[in-house]
Amino acid sequence: MRAPTPSYAHPARLILILSLAPTVGLGIGRFAYSLVLPDMRDSLAWSYSAAGFMNTINAAGYLVGALFASRLIQRFGLATSVRWSTLVCVLSLALSAISGNFVMLSFARLLIGLAAAIGFVGGGALAASIAQSRPDRANFLLSLFYAGPGVGILASGLIAPFVLQGFGAGSWWIVWWAMTLLSVVMTVPLLLAPFHADAVAGGIVRTKFAVTPVLIYLTSYFLFGAGYIAYMTFMIAYVRDGGGGAAAQSAFWSLIGVSAFVTPWVWRRVLALDRGGLATTIILGVNALGAALPIFGHSPLLLAISALVFGVAFFAVVGSTTAFVRLNYPPEAWPTAIAAMTIAFGIGQTLGPIVVGAITDAIGNLSVALNVSAAMLVLGAVLSAFQRKVGP
Repeated sequence: MRAPTPSYAHPARLILILSLAPTVGLGIGRFAYSLVLPDMRDSLAWSYSAAGFMNTINAAGYLVGALFASRLIQRFGLATSVRWSTLVCVLSLALSAISGNFVMLSFARLLIGLAAAIGFVGGGALAASIAQSRPDRANFLLSLFYAGPGVGILASGLIAPFVLQGFGAGSWWIVWWAMTLLSVVMTVPLLLAPFHADAVAGGIVRTKFAVTPVLIYLTSYFLFGAGYIAYMTFMIAYVRDGGGGAAAQSAFWSLIGVSAFVTPWVWRRVLALDRGGLATTIILGVNALGAALPIFGHSPLLLAISALVFGVAFFAVVGSTTAFVRLNYPPEAWPTAIAAMTIAFGIGQTLGPIVVGAITDAIGNLSVALNVSAAMLVLGAVLSAFQRKVGP
């Protein structure tokens, strides 16, 4: 028997506030690194492998966070877990600004990843619960949560390139301070939001999760994790290598973020498809197309289309997995199921950056590595088409 769904007076507003958790943890905590990576690599004399390792260690933290998320949520409740994990992300951003020491920066990236995963799993389950209070609009409401990282990407894209341009080479640490202050402002509404008592106090029951029925889907999500992260890690370097200055880098990154705002409207009917992995196949296929476009050159128009196509699908792929969980599992199993999806995703994005960085170091050409990234996304899209509904 399913537990009754809590009633929320303003579900859209609450989910938008809740989306500030992935805004800070992912949109800023993870992805802003790509904006400062070229300056950090030059200033700190890093190879592409070292640069990729920073996102690998971040992804490793994300994986660990996903592994323990359901236990922490069971003990402390959804809302409490989301709030504290977001505060840890803010602290980690400040640590990133303090020192250029490789070990210190690695620890900060690890901590951001760990906290972001807990916030994402808890936030996703809480957003699904809030969305369920309006069944006729549930998929649209759920999409609002996954637009959160786009806000962080847009905000950091409008700030970081111009801070780097204004303060000159070696000013990467100033960018991290700017990102910290931005995150502090965004965390305040999350701390004050009136979430349901059950979500604050706990009431989450850990359930067993069978891998076999969704093994194909988990493999597809693994490939998405490995493929997307290479694009998001190295595309700013690709734009800069093609002669793009601060304005071009900001425009490219901001277009990815802007595309998140149309995601709920573009994909709401696709997300409602209760047909196994079909929704993920459609959305991931579009994501792969966006990732593949830079193969054809550095044209500003081509790169702009790539950013928009990649972005509008990128945020929806993650949303499609939560929609899959919501349509195939009872509410009490959502945190465990979302955590399982996040683990598969985390393993993929842990391996992706350092592998792509090593390929780039060996070949000396980012284009080849980005081709590998796009190929993994295509394979993930094909695989998810074979996922059927779970249960009777």
